Amino acid sequence: MTWMSKKYKSLLAMLLISLAANAQEVEMATGLRASGKIYVVVAVLATIFTGIVVYLISLDRRIKRLEKENKA
Repeated sequence: MTWMSKKYKSLLAMLLISLAANAQEVEMATGLRASGKIYVVVAVLATIFTGIVVYLISLDRRIKRLEKENKA
């Protein structure tokens, strides 16, 4: 095994990519921030993310229930 596993290599790569992406100034984001529409974008993204999380939690509960029924 190497001194650095694939998991840590991919984590380091994602960290470096995110740092490089944050260094750039996006004109669209500046325009949205100036007009106040950025809050609408953030609210929509938060709603979508919350919906996905709720769906995954309910799906996990259903799968657990089916696994219990299948064992019995």
